Amino acid sequence: MAHFYISAAHKSSGKTTMSIGLCAALTNKGYQVQSFKKGPDYIDPIWLSQATGRPCHNLDFNTQITDEILYTYSHYSQDADVSLIEGNKGLFDGMDLHGSDSNAAMAKQLSAPVVMVLDTRGTIRGVAPLLLGYQAFDQELNIAGVILNQVGSNRHEGKLRAVIEEYTDITVLGAVHRNPAMNIDERHLGLMPGNEDIDAHNKIAELARQIDEQVDLEALMSVANSAPEIITPHQPPQIKSGTPVRIAIARDAAFGFYYPGDLEAMSQAGAELVELDTLHDQSLPEVDGLFIGGGFPETQMTALEANEGLRNSIKDAIDAGLPAYAECGGLMYLSRAISWQGKRHEMVGIIPADAVMYDRPQGRGYIRVKPGKNYPWPLAETHTISAHEFHYSRLEGLEGEFDYAYKVERGMGIDGEHDGLRYKNLMACYAHMRNTESHSWAVNFVQFVRHCKRHDSDAMTM
Repeated sequence: MAHFYISAAHKSSGKTTMSIGLCAALTNKGYQVQSFKKGPDYIDPIWLSQATGRPCHNLDFNTQITDEILYTYSHYSQDADVSLIEGNKGLFDGMDLHGSDSNAAMAKQLSAPVVMVLDTRGTIRGVAPLLLGYQAFDQELNIAGVILNQVGSNRHEGKLRAVIEEYTDITVLGAVHRNPAMNIDERHLGLMPGNEDIDAHNKIAELARQIDEQVDLEALMSVANSAPEIITPHQPPQIKSGTPVRIAIARDAAFGFYYPGDLEAMSQAGAELVELDTLHDQSLPEVDGLFIGGGFPETQMTALEANEGLRNSIKDAIDAGLPAYAECGGLMYLSRAISWQGKRHEMVGIIPADAVMYDRPQGRGYIRVKPGKNYPWPLAETHTISAHEFHYSRLEGLEGEFDYAYKVERGMGIDGEHDGLRYKNLMACYAHMRNTESHSWAVNFVQFVRHCKRHDSDAMTM
């Protein structure tokens, strides 16, 4: 069970492009590569999944207990040759002062050797005290190698290698030179998602080529093979299936923020997932439920508005009682209109409010919500739910009185106090949920869809 952890001294060091390139380069060498991403993230996992041809899974202290993290890692790594875990932010960064939720803590939890990606712009000798300090700060951590990034020239590379060899015992696994061809376009939430970038395949191929030429992949695999095997006896509760239901899921350039484990849980619970293209499909297919996840609908709002047939079809279906769930971008799509950069485009209109985009985040980070009496789905858990949000929009001009499923204990939600707007069998929220052992929302939603379908069938036979 070879594995290694990609981290950095700080964010924006290039660890994501490095991870994508490493995944693709190792895959090209014939390895089965399983990728993981620490924390709540959709965009990086989309790229990592495309680079390996396997779904990338998230490991998150905020939503998972330790045993669940270990099980997630071991379960999805069991048929892989090597696993890459990409960190978030810097190696020792996290919300806890003592680092219990940091990348270092995750790496130690997984017994993973750490490969540091260092942005070397503007530095030479300074890399030595940085690496020595990181080693001394937590001596239980195995910093097994370093990849130099943004190297300016062959001369620069030579000096960096000499400094690290002179002052540290850390192996230099590669030196990647500054190259615009390795850049991936960014926007307000980070990298442009791979599901939206039509040139993603070519960019991944170029990253793989650059990494293959400038990183010693054999030495990297030697580091990965030095990691001890992780054995966990933990087994999650078995998901019970039931009468099959069909659930449409929006997956296109506008909507692509889904955790693969959530979709897997839906399938195990008896849902057939029917992909829906909100940009081109003219009507909603014959389904029992609808799930519209997050994404960037504002970048596709002209095309979304132009597809009036589907917008009307969705509105009519929800008005008629179709069970539906929407998160963040999905909530925006179901609103009256999206306003961004001085332009306003009509959306589905089932939520009588405008989703207005701002230059700064309106909700960002971990969120805690408490289900209330208006929570619509079967719910065994009654405790506060840990989730996350990251949105530059907010609902404005909401007309009428609505019930809400959640009381916000931390975060912004829809209005700073509530989230999970209710309308008939629709729930729409800014919070992004994760199906875990402590909050099996995906299974609960499938049960709700099944309940509504059974209720409708009983009503028709009366």
